[in-house]
Parts: sequence; C-alpha cells; structure tokens
Amino acid sequence: MDLRELKEILQILEEKEITEFELEEEGMKLRIRKAAASSNHSAAPTTPVPLVHAVIPSALNVALPPSPVPAPAAAAAPTAEELGLVAVKSPIVGTFYRAPDPGSPPFVNVGDRVRVGQVLCIIEAMKLMNEIEAEAAGEIVKVHHESGQPVQYGEPLFDIRPD
Repeated sequence: MDLRELKEILQILEEKEITEFELEEEGMKLRIRKAAASSNHSAAPTTPVPLVHAVIPSALNVALPPSPVPAPAAAAAPTAEELGLVAVKSPIVGTFYRAPDPGSPPFVNVGDRVRVGQVLCIIEAMKLMNEIEAEAAGEIVKVHHESGQPVQYGEPLFDIRPD
C-alpha cells in the first residue's frame, strides 16, 4: 500500500462517514477509528481528535498525526553505533536479496567474518542489480531483512562488529 492508496481510503471514509475501518494485506495491518461524535450539542468547545490511528510497516514511511494520549515512556534501545557496531545502510531504494539467485546460499550469515569490499547482498532497483559491499572488516552480528523485502534509502541492512 502506498501513500496515494492510503489517502484514497481516508477520503472515502470521510465522505461516507465511516467511524471504524480495518484492512490486513500482505503482512500489513491498517486500522482507522474515528472518534465518536458527542450527542450533547452544548456551546462548550470541543477538543479536536485525530482521525487516523494506524499501524503501518516502517517501509511505508508515512507521517501520521500525533496521538492525543502520550505513549508510555519506554527505554530506548541502543543504536548500532552506541554498541560500537558499524551499520551498513542501504544507499538506494529497492528490493533486498541475500543471495545472487534463489538457489544459492546467502552472501553472508550472522557470525560470518567479512573484509572491506566483500559483497554482503544485492539491492535491485529499476531492474539493475547493485552489489552492496562491507564498509568495515569484522563479524556480521545482525541481518535486518530477508530476501525479497523492500528497503528504503538509509535503512540499516547489516550490523558489523569491527575487528
């Protein structure tokens, strides 16, 4: 689902005055609930409530209005950099592949040692296969995606513990 489709859904829901909508598609779940209108028509001003509350995969990168209820304070997980790891990030938007073809083993697995310039994966963009190479020598400690998943520019692909 892209941003255009999401906007179309929101427009239809607004036009038809639908108060609740849920859609599940290919591992993505979208739930929209409109706040119920008050039956009391007093002159007291009302506080506007955001129309959309949705769960959207991070790959979609859609900005939604902030929730009126503050989220509970959660301990932020340390970033790869804070843990002393080197994050290999996607230089382009495309489709992530761990192996050169479906029948081949992955270029690298967690626990493998890599050298600078070693191919870690392929990102397909506009029918071109782009090899992504290790930026540091060390051990692969995390693979962030599975083959066939879309990736965005700047999204982490691998974490490497440098030598």
